Amino acid sequence: MIKVIALDLDNTLLNSNKEISSRNERVLKELHARGIHVVLCTGRPINAIWPLIEQLGLTQPDDYTITFNGGLVINNTSKEHLFELGMSRDDLQPLLNFVRQQQIPLDILDYDRVYELSDQPRSIYKTVLKNIEFRDTKSTDLPGTTYSKAVMAIPAEKLTPIIRELPAELKEKYHAVQSQPMIMEFLPPKVNKMVGLKALLDHFGLDFTNLMSFGDADNDLEMIQAAEQGIVMANGLPEVKKVATAITSSNDEDGVAEYCERYFAM
Repeated sequence: MIKVIALDLDNTLLNSNKEISSRNERVLKELHARGIHVVLCTGRPINAIWPLIEQLGLTQPDDYTITFNGGLVINNTSKEHLFELGMSRDDLQPLLNFVRQQQIPLDILDYDRVYELSDQPRSIYKTVLKNIEFRDTKSTDLPGTTYSKAVMAIPAEKLTPIIRELPAELKEKYHAVQSQPMIMEFLPPKVNKMVGLKALLDHFGLDFTNLMSFGDADNDLEMIQAAEQGIVMANGLPEVKKVATAITSSNDEDGVAEYCERYFAM
């Protein structure tokens, strides 16, 4: 029986205007009221998506969010960390060496802020990520804290050839996923949304047979593949669709609500 619904945001739950439609809102609120856990799964920190959490009413004591693509599971109200898996400053060094040599913009995130590397070309990440502090920092001055991920945020036409030529060392050192056409994320090697969801399912005394997940992109693949019901949007990537239980309508056609209405006989 499905007890948890995990939802990617961009190009999945959110339409092209970056909004949750009234139909998606209504359906998810009704399912939440029935006792089903509705869990947003994102690469962003919780502050950056707080308006969406409030819109869906996910502010009860047992409401959680998967952030940083599975690197942090956080309670929505208490902000306590149920699970976290990050990287050290030393772990980031191979990536820092690469972007320095290639003169590529890079932003590095801990769990509270973004360190925008001031000794590299500027990125476009500020146009993508809102409601979080950006701090100008030289790569040599990064503090000795735990980092959630590093991000290349540059126009898609410039990012595509960089991804194509990524050194094998970086692909082995990090879990590198393209979450949007203009964003490449470098996560700890064992981090993905499925890892965060497993920690949350364990907390609830559930397993993947109780999970329905919705997604569209590379960083959703593991949670789609693991779930009892792994649903991919019509606008999703072909390789993600290959592991889906079902395909629903696009993010601009209320695909989440459409599938849930049929599955839960709403």
